[in-house]
Amino acid sequence: MPEIIEIDTQEITLGQFLKLANIIDSGGMAKVFLKEFDVYVNGELDDRRGRKLKVNDVIEIEEVGTFQVGQASE
Repeated sequence: MPEIIEIDTQEITLGQFLKLANIIDSGGMAKVFLKEFDVYVNGELDDRRGRKLKVNDVIEIEEVGTFQVGQASE
């Protein structure tokens, strides 16, 4: 079961998502993190920190876990 990470916007970049999910400490770390770890978005390998994620997208990170983008309650 993936961990749900809620956002309060329509979309978020992969770099912002990594920070929001407490996987990295700062946005500047995203580039290095994406070079060191395989990150799959909806089953597709992706290393673009600017990749747009939408609600229900599933992010799998080897050695870290599986996450799903959720919509925050208003």
